[in-house]
Amino acid sequence: MTGDPASEVFTTLGWDGGERLMAPDLHFARLHRHARRLGIALPEGIEGRIFDALAEAEIPGEPTVGSNQAPFLVMIGISPSGEVNIVPRLNMPWPERMSAISLAAPTWSGAVRGTKHGDWQPYIDARKAAVAHGADMALLFDDDCLVDGDRCMPVLLDADGVAYHPKPSQGALDSITLVQIRDGVEAAGIPVREARLTLSLILRASEMIVLGSGMGVQALASIDGRVIGKSRGRLFEAAHATWVERVENAWLSRDEVGV
Repeated sequence: MTGDPASEVFTTLGWDGGERLMAPDLHFARLHRHARRLGIALPEGIEGRIFDALAEAEIPGEPTVGSNQAPFLVMIGISPSGEVNIVPRLNMPWPERMSAISLAAPTWSGAVRGTKHGDWQPYIDARKAAVAHGADMALLFDDDCLVDGDRCMPVLLDADGVAYHPKPSQGALDSITLVQIRDGVEAAGIPVREARLTLSLILRASEMIVLGSGMGVQALASIDGRVIGKSRGRLFEAAHATWVERVENAWLSRDEVGV
């Protein structure tokens, strides 16, 4: 990451250590969407070039996570010149009930906000701040509303029975994990909607979860030491069950993607 948002578009997704990626079709589509917003013209056949680079990637070690997370992650970055950069890493386990601190969200121009871009250092700094304060992650607030996490999308179950997530129009990322679990959560009787996640909405929440390609679905128990609802409730159960099914079945090779 260089500090210039237009220097790169990237995504991070699960890797099986071989030829298959987790939901690469969804990640490739997001790469194209975000690249257009950043003014980066992705070359023809970029998906094939990504798989070419993946074939040269080295396995970073023995997996340390269970069956509810991808064993490895790979960060795929693409520069304006079309250069593909692949960074594989081990996925990491998380505690059953996670804690967070609140921080101010970084701000960028309208087109840049909510994209995976080259100026990601503020998110790395937020992650370090969370660790320094003994928390598992940082949640990022803008104008007293929760808009993002340092490596996740927060989702809360409101007292009205609806699961709410931050609005992309407010700078939230369009979560690939949310796309994959949404139908399963709604099939369990929990509508999923976007909203302004105000402090009052958070404080009355029945529970909160956090989503990400690496962490999958995890329960969030507290923010700044304050307990939020009851962790690992019906929202977690529905989202987690759907995610585990995705971890089992969402892997695609180059031939299966058709590139």
